[in-house]
Amino acid sequence: MYYKFSGFSQRLVGAVAAAAYAPQGLKPLASTESPALIFGTPTKLASDSPAAVSYLDKNKVPDLQKLFQKADGLPVHLKRGVPDQLLYRTTMALTIGGTIYCLIALYMASQPKSKK
Repeated sequence: MYYKFSGFSQRLVGAVAAAAYAPQGLKPLASTESPALIFGTPTKLASDSPAAVSYLDKNKVPDLQKLFQKADGLPVHLKRGVPDQLLYRTTMALTIGGTIYCLIALYMASQPKSKK
């Protein structure tokens, strides 16, 4: 017995040999012509616009590598000075404050309400 896939019931159904060997849904070969452009705009070359190259300033990577690889005993997340220290201390304060707030909320939730 031969089977083919039914697009209607989405299952395999019995079929005759001719139907099983001629699968449905095959499309003819696509044309080799490129389709017409819908939103065709002229192409701009990178060399045409000087504003595209304005972001290429001095390469900072070697300087930053020297800064972060310097053996001064500081952790990497504090090597850039005051902004890193402020960010680190703010993060730690918020973390500790949130932990204390959670512990207080858990304590208050564990106490039964008093009946008046």
